Amino acid sequence: MLYGENNKQKFHKVRGLVIGYGTRKHAMEISKYRLSRTPMKAETAKSLIESLLLDEGNSRMNMATFCQTHMEREATELMAETLDKNAIDKSEYPQTAELENRCVNILADLWNVPRKYEYLGTSTVGSSEACMLAGMAMKFRWRNQAREMGIDVDTLKPRPNLVISAAYQVCWEKFCVYWDVELRAVPVRKDQLTLDLDRLEDYVDDHTIGIVGIQGTTYSGEYDDLKGLNAFVEKYNRDHPMRPQLVIHVDAACGGMLTPFTEPELHWDFRLANVVSISTSGHKYGLTYPGVGWIIWKDRKYLPEELIFEVSYLGGEMPTMAINFSRSASQIVGQYYNFLRLGWEGYKLTHMKTLESASMIGKAVEESGLFDVFNEGNRTPIVCYTLKKNAKYEDGTPVVWNLYDLSDRLQMHGWQVPAYPLPAGAEDVTVQRIVCRADLTFTLTEAFVSDFKECLSDLKEAHVLCNEKKSGRYGFTG
Repeated sequence: MLYGENNKQKFHKVRGLVIGYGTRKHAMEISKYRLSRTPMKAETAKSLIESLLLDEGNSRMNMATFCQTHMEREATELMAETLDKNAIDKSEYPQTAELENRCVNILADLWNVPRKYEYLGTSTVGSSEACMLAGMAMKFRWRNQAREMGIDVDTLKPRPNLVISAAYQVCWEKFCVYWDVELRAVPVRKDQLTLDLDRLEDYVDDHTIGIVGIQGTTYSGEYDDLKGLNAFVEKYNRDHPMRPQLVIHVDAACGGMLTPFTEPELHWDFRLANVVSISTSGHKYGLTYPGVGWIIWKDRKYLPEELIFEVSYLGGEMPTMAINFSRSASQIVGQYYNFLRLGWEGYKLTHMKTLESASMIGKAVEESGLFDVFNEGNRTPIVCYTLKKNAKYEDGTPVVWNLYDLSDRLQMHGWQVPAYPLPAGAEDVTVQRIVCRADLTFTLTEAFVSDFKECLSDLKEAHVLCNEKKSGRYGFTG
């Protein structure tokens, strides 16, 4: 927990120093875990907090996170100016609501919603909330279908289930716990870290609310075969006409704002007949600061009416379906700024440069000869690799360190690179994942490659005390 862990320290005071150039401006006691009796000057509070935050990593050097760590000054100013606007208050801030509506329409166009459908969409705090909404819609829709078929859903055993690759992001586990759904995770294989379509038949049944396809897995950044998944669902529904019909939700937290620009010909989106909803993170490859996400349903029929609430908007009613309520509209404004500022060509250029950086890093990893590479960064700007079994340097020197040691060594240079085991089916394999973002310039990429090579050399010469007992996720961020 983030509070109440150590009651003995709870009310301790610490000495806070605010230092000016060449002089000690101020010294005072501050209370850490309860309010002080008196206020302090604004500049003092700011200075103290800035000092506390010095002992943190540099976000630009955080290779663990997909989340955007840099935006243009104009975007930052716009977002700061709109922090006070409540995104849920459509009647008070109608123009902000209009910007959100424009973003939804832009994404619907990017994801190729057929013109014959009446699509719906909304912004969310992040893609995790969007996934929760998608899961709720699938569960309610399945329940309505089951009732129409005479199934007693109130006393149903077993519970309704959701099928997904074991390489899922933790938000799906949360959804299943919070909304009482069985999570059926299809194990991955060491040679295939995506949804195994050959095993899918064993996981779906009358109680399956839907299947989640992942457009860019958290673990390695690879894409599920969504075209193949669509064909599976098509055949399943045709062979089982008296059962609730399967649908697909695409978790495109990573690829939703990447693939339309880097592989526009790839059919992963609403061009596939059984894809009924797509979610994404605006704060990943949508290039906006955290936290903003988006979800779109292809047609209103895939979002049960009981999940839609009407709010007042410009003298009329506007549908809303968010879990969260009051929140700042600044991230919505930031997202629309990017859409307006970059356009299609700007996004494509930005993402292609990021892919170049990833490929440069992937090449350095491959050329070391020490690693088996799962993702070289050519399709998604993510490099994922594992240490070869019985790895040796070019001169025959055996490798006595592991990936956790390499993470530690890279962190000495300021780089945060996670090491973690793969999901069920390949859990005995530990990998490292390097996420490249738009703010990873060519200069920074060169610096990382240089430091990476230096770390490999240092580990060769060092007397390493291996992290043999270290397990689980180390610096792992979705």
